Amino acid sequence: MAEETGKSFARRDRLLEIESKVQKLWAESDVFRAEPKDSPPKPGEKFYGNFPFPYMNGYLHLGHAFSLSKLEFAAAYHRLSGANVLLPFAFHCTGMPIKASADKLTREIEKFGYPPVFPEVKEVENSEAEDKLKGENEASQTQPGGKFKGKKSKAVAKTGDVKFQWQIMQSYGLSDEEIRRFTNPYHWLTFFPPLAVEDLKAFGLGCDWRRTFVTTDMNPYFDSFVRWQMRKLKAMGKIVKDLRYAVYSPLDGQPCADHDRASGEGVNPQEYTLIKMEVVSPFPSKMSVLEGKKVYLAAATLRPETMYGQTNCWVLPDGKYGAFEINDTDVFVMTRRAALNCAYQNLSRVSETPTCLVELTGQDLIGLPLRSPLAFNDIIYTLPMLSVLTDKGTGVVTSVPSDSPDDYMALHDLKAKPAFRAKYGVKDEWVLPFEIIPIIHHPDFGDKSAEKICIDMKIASQNDKDKLVMAKEKIYKGGFYEGTMIAGEFTGMKVQEAKSLIRNQLLQLEQAVVYSEPEKKVMSRSGDECVVALTDQWYITYGEEEWKKAAEECLASMNLYSDETRHGFEHTLGWLNQWACSRNFGLGTRIPWDEQYLVESLSDSTLYMAYYTVAHMLQGGDMYGADRSLIEPEQLTDEVWDFLFLNGSVPKASEISSSVLNKMKKEFEYWYPFDLRVSGKDLIQNHLTFSIYNHTALMPKHHWPKGFRCNGHIMLNSEKMSKSTGNFRTLRESIQEFSADATRFSLADAGDGMDDANFVFDTANAAILRLTKEISWMEEVFAAESTLRSTSPLTYADRVFANEMNIAVKVTQKNYKDYMFREALKSGFYDLQAARDEYRLSCGAGGMRRDLLLRFMDIQTRLIAPICPHYAEYVWKDLLHKEGFVVTAGWPVADSPDLTLKMANKYLQDVIVSMRKLLQKQVSGPTKGKKAAPTPQVAPNAALIFVNEQYDGWKRECLNILKGKFDSVSGSFAADQEIMSELQSCEFGQAMGAKQLQKLCMPFVRFKKDEVKAVGAQALELKLPFGEIEVLTENADLVKRQLGLEHLDVLSVLDADAVARAGEHAAILNSNPPSPGNPTAIFLSR
Repeated sequence: MAEETGKSFARRDRLLEIESKVQKLWAESDVFRAEPKDSPPKPGEKFYGNFPFPYMNGYLHLGHAFSLSKLEFAAAYHRLSGANVLLPFAFHCTGMPIKASADKLTREIEKFGYPPVFPEVKEVENSEAEDKLKGENEASQTQPGGKFKGKKSKAVAKTGDVKFQWQIMQSYGLSDEEIRRFTNPYHWLTFFPPLAVEDLKAFGLGCDWRRTFVTTDMNPYFDSFVRWQMRKLKAMGKIVKDLRYAVYSPLDGQPCADHDRASGEGVNPQEYTLIKMEVVSPFPSKMSVLEGKKVYLAAATLRPETMYGQTNCWVLPDGKYGAFEINDTDVFVMTRRAALNCAYQNLSRVSETPTCLVELTGQDLIGLPLRSPLAFNDIIYTLPMLSVLTDKGTGVVTSVPSDSPDDYMALHDLKAKPAFRAKYGVKDEWVLPFEIIPIIHHPDFGDKSAEKICIDMKIASQNDKDKLVMAKEKIYKGGFYEGTMIAGEFTGMKVQEAKSLIRNQLLQLEQAVVYSEPEKKVMSRSGDECVVALTDQWYITYGEEEWKKAAEECLASMNLYSDETRHGFEHTLGWLNQWACSRNFGLGTRIPWDEQYLVESLSDSTLYMAYYTVAHMLQGGDMYGADRSLIEPEQLTDEVWDFLFLNGSVPKASEISSSVLNKMKKEFEYWYPFDLRVSGKDLIQNHLTFSIYNHTALMPKHHWPKGFRCNGHIMLNSEKMSKSTGNFRTLRESIQEFSADATRFSLADAGDGMDDANFVFDTANAAILRLTKEISWMEEVFAAESTLRSTSPLTYADRVFANEMNIAVKVTQKNYKDYMFREALKSGFYDLQAARDEYRLSCGAGGMRRDLLLRFMDIQTRLIAPICPHYAEYVWKDLLHKEGFVVTAGWPVADSPDLTLKMANKYLQDVIVSMRKLLQKQVSGPTKGKKAAPTPQVAPNAALIFVNEQYDGWKRECLNILKGKFDSVSGSFAADQEIMSELQSCEFGQAMGAKQLQKLCMPFVRFKKDEVKAVGAQALELKLPFGEIEVLTENADLVKRQLGLEHLDVLSVLDADAVARAGEHAAILNSNPPSPGNPTAIFLSR
């Protein structure tokens, strides 16, 4: 950090000073206020972009800023280009996190007093612990201006758990008395959103702040909007009450949706078939308390069709199990974790509370005789398996060694190793008599697929875990999709058809039950591990066939800017099903017809883009809706909302004047549909897809979303952004450390795709230097303006520089249109500055043209304005003395680029580079071998440059053949073999021979093919599209200056008199003859 190295802050502070001044000017002129025009917008005349409102339990950080910057840059480009732009912003407060954090503070006061005195424990490093529950503590950031240290306090638990909530609040620099106020969850809503507005204004966000709002019933206007939306969906049959499995937080007493989770976002319930494997009495003494009850080892399986082939049951010898009451008669033996899931699925005598009659270990269960459904073996036994998981399924596993490589190898080990059996007290009769029972024919591995693949892969034991994973992957897919049942009632049927029939049969005969658990571990923001519960609540019917078709139609019409994004949406639409939309804990809007429930946080944020269009007219610019002078929230009836957004009829009994209603409707009709919504890719699987569904359900097609642009997450300096490691920055910290424009510059440079991007501190620091040096250079130019050329004819360097500016304007415009901001930064700033620097060098003593430099300043200022608007505004007003604001100045006008001139200049620069290397080599003399003292070389002061502007000989013939083998439509060539055959058959090929053709011609052919890919079919022409001799002659002074020569002659190798001037150096022309694009230089001393 600069603060720690003693570096000067003068440059950064100047940018901060400029930013403060420019923001004041913008505010005074209300530059970003968005008003509809009188007539409907034509394509390109308006741009409405929005961003998922951030959750307000902490400061905004660079992760927020990165995604938001994509929208900000896009909106700024459209504004600069003359479009009428709306960029609104709001703050999400719905859901559990704020309430959970407030309740934590209350509990900490109750437990540890006020101010709380926490127990001190030995500090333990566990950098993953805080990340693991990062969602719980979104607010665990530094106070404004401070540096986030990420150090563990002494109160960190020995297990590596996160800090107490009180300590997190202390990290903001809050006093104990201030923290105490946060026990009221609504205090969070009045504390963080205003600070976020401050930070975003300091960032330079081009937002119409009149339209900002917070969610929840604290804002009665937005509350009314959400209630209307929910009533509309219910009236359409899109919201139903149903009994369904949902990921559920026992502590919170409600389903735990993605945004309610500290970890496990995107995890869904995994449904199993729970096989009831009956324990045959008499029971062992440890289980004697269970006599008289039906006791089952409950095994969770995803493959009920394989139950015919059971040879035994597996348990983990040192695993912890229990015998849990399911009802008055039945007892399931399983892990306590599984029993807790069962208790929330009506599979417990006491609802939501597992009752354990006796605690057991896996060793206690070994040797239990079992009768298992469908098994051909009447009695099977419980055996030890060391790889059984107790954090997945029930900890009890059925064994089918015919089709499971794991089962096959574990049974094989027990049979083959008497010592292994003895270690766990396994009797021979429990193992040795049991053979593989073929039940499924696999097309590739036969009737005993597990045995076959284990032998083929040379798997030695159950400890070959990596090989076993590969074996399972190989046989399971083929077995399911192409396998055929060869045992049981459904013999001859395809496995994928038989599976559901066998499962239904087991369920109907009460030999199995349905069981579900989270696919992976899920932690709620309240800190408890989630289960799957069978919940009777309100669901939105996402996935319903006709609704899904409409969503797919909408998606097909949208611009998603990358195939990866489209695939993500298509995948989500493929699996997304009913979504629990009600909660009974947290903050939000009440379900209007069932007010014991709240609308969950992902269900009140799907249509609010429409609310932005009228928010300012409802709330009077107050984000909380406290200003009721314009419209009372009670006046917003369903008829009013229908009129505004759904083209409903004019409300007859509305207390709102018709002029106000029509004005609001005009706002909505002008701005909708929105053109772009920018978001992190993690919201594809929920929020963004929900938004598509809700728009297609409620809005007419012409108001469906037009585009989503998704991006990856952001790293800091190539490492994951993490509070616990200190590799973290709030937006406020970044602005204070680098300035807003340098932060924006680095965000633009970080990357644009779906892969994770990288915010580099060195880039931000370099931006500070670049921007301030550019200001200094402009000031120097104006100070010496009288020395610049003004009326002289355009030189070659002038024409090249003017052309480079034209190219920058066109290319940068395309990059902005495609929302490729890193490329826009390259073409509109880096490349443009490189062109200016080259121009300055090329002009030499003659100097640069005044009008071209002024044009350069104008163009560069406009092109960088979307990314660095404060810098650009300062240059525009204070240095260029232009009228108005640069942010609305219009895209610069430019002539069509002269690509031939660009190619000619590249040729010139490449020639200078190659000649410099050759000259340096000649001056330094030979470097190979060991010599006592190299002979001093006399530096040449003259050069003869020989040019051959047209291919001849065998190269000419190669190009003619290549032209004939090139398809201009597809841009592709015939195969090399075909080209080689043509070369061999022609006259020069026959004379040259196959060996020489391969040595000389084919490398040239490949070179030209690559060149075609780069510049097009013109690479196949016999000469370049410009005169090489003309370019080099016109720029002879530049070449001489660059190489330190006094004399330079440009000659044609086809001119015998010119070649004669090479004299004793003529051999160079023979060994290295010039060709188009590759002149030959001979350096001399005169």
